[in-house]
Amino acid sequence: MSTNASFSPPSLVMATIGLSLATFMQVLDTTIANVALPTISGNLGVSSEQGTWVITSFAVSNAIALPLTGWLSRRFGEVKLFLWATILFVLASFLCGISTSMPELVGFRVLQGLVAGPLYPMTQTLLIAVYPPAKRGMALALLAMVTVVAPIAGPILGGWITDSYSWPWIFFINIPIGIFAVMVVRQQLKARPVVITRQPMDYVGLITLIIGVGALQIVLDKGNDLDWFESNFILLGTALSVVALAAFIIWEMTDKHPIVNLRLFAHRNFRIGTIVLVLGYAGFFGINLILPQWLQTQMGYTATWAGLAVAPIGILPVLMSPFVGKYANKFDLRLLAGLAFLAIGLSCFMRADFTNQVDFQHIALVQLFMGIGVALFFMPTLTILMSDLPPHQIADGAGLATFLRTLGGSFAASLTTWIWIRRADQHHAYMSESISAYDPVTRHTLESLGGASTPAYAQMDQILTSQAYMFSTVDYFTMMGWLFMGLILLVWLAKPPFAAKAGPATSGH
Repeated sequence: MSTNASFSPPSLVMATIGLSLATFMQVLDTTIANVALPTISGNLGVSSEQGTWVITSFAVSNAIALPLTGWLSRRFGEVKLFLWATILFVLASFLCGISTSMPELVGFRVLQGLVAGPLYPMTQTLLIAVYPPAKRGMALALLAMVTVVAPIAGPILGGWITDSYSWPWIFFINIPIGIFAVMVVRQQLKARPVVITRQPMDYVGLITLIIGVGALQIVLDKGNDLDWFESNFILLGTALSVVALAAFIIWEMTDKHPIVNLRLFAHRNFRIGTIVLVLGYAGFFGINLILPQWLQTQMGYTATWAGLAVAPIGILPVLMSPFVGKYANKFDLRLLAGLAFLAIGLSCFMRADFTNQVDFQHIALVQLFMGIGVALFFMPTLTILMSDLPPHQIADGAGLATFLRTLGGSFAASLTTWIWIRRADQHHAYMSESISAYDPVTRHTLESLGGASTPAYAQMDQILTSQAYMFSTVDYFTMMGWLFMGLILLVWLAKPPFAAKAGPATSGH
């Protein structure tokens, strides 16, 4: 491997741009569809709940492809895997854009997620490989910036494209970016030495993983439509998922070359850090999914304005990331992560005070404040979870944490929409009970709407629905607030030191 360490591309700047662009494109794709969901659902004639399949199908297939990355990179070489993944991603994006029905779009999103799996881990690996050891921290801080900027650019770009052109362009935008990234990276890294090893493929692990995770996601997505456990389809799906996941766990613990190395959970900091990362990211993902949906369906925002209202969350992370990368290790990382959860939790409680009269500025300011939390969240949490892994297991640990984080985001997307719509229905039913022709408030409302007529009743029902969604949104943010408060306590279960294990010299930090 020593030949690899000394390799330097003709232009470090160009190599960095090429690699970062591919990750930017992939991370962008996880959020760009969020604000376009109401439009896509409307155009393809499906409900907003079915619309979330556009997001969950991508996230699940992406998560399933992640554990394969290590095997594929050893089998075909890192540069080749990166280039092919990017080319196939461009092709899948084109197919998503020309879809004419929901099943078609979801099918191509599954393909897009599968080929996107290796992009982030490969970008991380190749950036570390081409930078000299002293500048590696800088390279990772840069990658962190990309992963923070893309989810924020997503809603604004997605909204603007949907409003100004048409939703297929949110997928077509990947084509020029991807082609440029492939050309640059091929040019810069073609001379990089390749070490290829043939390792047996853990087919049993892969198949049980696909069945287990796939069935669970379908249960989460279809549960609400089919009235949960009243439906045989849901019961069957749940049983299948439980059996497959149990088989997966048992097999992975005993197999010599597991596709997912579950033994890493024996390390305390990895265990605590991963739980905190997954729950924190799931909460963060859910918040950024519900907010634009609520703004568009209940508050009358266009896709562009919903994107702009959500966007300020990215301002502080972009400004703070370089400093967090540089100075974080001077503090107790549990303190930084705790501050992150405090800021995100407080922002949730602020949103729980929203009413139907809340203005754009107020929504944007709370998003700006939440950015403090986002800036302090990723780097300390990732460092904590890697801190007690032996050096040869760092790559496995990074892969496993990314896999579980992606899965957490996808389950959060399903559960969040389900909780939100269900609570709104409950509030609507509860408020409807108090409406009667003998109730003075009802009579007064009907008179103000022009007397007791069918249009007036319809208008009154609309007011009730809007209120019900408002209450449901408040419930949701209150719940999220408490989740983040709980994470503050959880992160303190990790044990220092949290120094990166570069070698014996730094281990006594």
